[in-house]
Amino acid sequence: MTAANPTHHNTPDLFALSEIHGPVLRPGDDGYADEVTGFNLAALHTPDVVVGATGADDIVRALRWASATATPVAVQSTGHGANFPIDHGLLISTARMTDVRVDPDRRLATIAAGAKWRHVLEATAPHGLAALCGTSTDAGAVGYTLGGGLPVLGRAYGYAADLVRSFQVATPEGTLRESDPDHEPELFWALRGGKGNVGVVTSMVCELLPVPTLLGGGIYCAGEHTEPLLRTWADWTHTLPDGMCSTFSLLRLPPIPEIPEPLRGGFWARVAIAWPGVPAEGEDLLAPIRAAAPVTVDTVEVMPYAALDRIHMEPQDPLPARESCALLHDLTPEAIDTFLSQAGPDAPDCPLLVVEIRHLGGALSRPARTPDAICSRDANYLLEAIGVLAAPPAAEPIEQATRSLYAAMSPYGTGHTMVNLHGTPGDERDRARAWTPEAYDRLRQDKSTYDPNNLLRFGHTISPSGV
Repeated sequence: MTAANPTHHNTPDLFALSEIHGPVLRPGDDGYADEVTGFNLAALHTPDVVVGATGADDIVRALRWASATATPVAVQSTGHGANFPIDHGLLISTARMTDVRVDPDRRLATIAAGAKWRHVLEATAPHGLAALCGTSTDAGAVGYTLGGGLPVLGRAYGYAADLVRSFQVATPEGTLRESDPDHEPELFWALRGGKGNVGVVTSMVCELLPVPTLLGGGIYCAGEHTEPLLRTWADWTHTLPDGMCSTFSLLRLPPIPEIPEPLRGGFWARVAIAWPGVPAEGEDLLAPIRAAAPVTVDTVEVMPYAALDRIHMEPQDPLPARESCALLHDLTPEAIDTFLSQAGPDAPDCPLLVVEIRHLGGALSRPARTPDAICSRDANYLLEAIGVLAAPPAAEPIEQATRSLYAAMSPYGTGHTMVNLHGTPGDERDRARAWTPEAYDRLRQDKSTYDPNNLLRFGHTISPSGV
């Protein structure tokens, strides 16, 4: 995607960025490649200018320059959600903005734009407090939360965006605003679930939870036992208290040293769980899962909340990935049959690294205290597929398998996705699937108010109303 005004290619136009404290780099400059590269290597960014912001002032100055030169803008902290290459324009990197300040008495954390959940947990764990982070603590806290944020303990406590008290956000013309339920309430609505469509968040204040430890881990069975484990898990999810959070996954793991034995190079069915209640009660609840099929590896244990990366064991090193999702109403026997035909043991050539179903419901189904743009509260499950694009020839089989999976499962779906896990955004109709029609129209109106020139148009963004 090219900028509407090409004048930003000229070096004199960068003079306005000279007051920025962080680096301002162009293609060919030392450090440019490192600055633009994110975790997901499938999206290779080639912006005309990248600004390594060190604080809110740098972001404001960069946006004022972009607004004056009609330069489109993208933002990246970690690049976990980099499903769309940034071509030309301005990239604002917030990776240097990692400050986290904790008020343990009020159970609040002020989180800067580039902080990873790992930074947040390092600051909150000494106080016995926890933030609602997802399956990888390497992900950026702000970008994750702007998309709603589906936490490991979501069924127990809701979406990460539900616990946001306020945002500091720079809107595209370069105005720094404070947004909460009483100040700029429409902006506050759009930032919680609307992703990066209306501004660049410089920091947010989130509530913390008194969760120092949890029962968590994975129960792994050989892939040949997928069907009994899946059918037992699906029935089990209908009986659970809200606090039990779980995911059923099929893992086709490569034979690489980063994966421990005996999992390395195998095909596995796994139920991963997180339970913040009394450990003995969680263990009792797990009995049907452990009895469903022969268990090869059982990593379920009481662990510090800050160690929750052990539960899903997601990759810690950058890689080129293709991810996508769909929201499901229910897992009927027919839906399970369809899922197995696409990704189970009888689909041995399935090229997808991970295909999983997350159990939703519980607190994830309840309305937020302050209304927001999250539109997945009516779904009971989320289907997600991840493929690793190790080499160009691998891309097309992964795309074909992904399309086939979602087409086959569409009769059991809501027709919508979650914006954070949606994957590479397509045309407007495809992008709109992350919201209900009503929420999508409202977001377009807000886009018209806060970004009428559509400067924020990279990634999973939408057009202003009337465009």
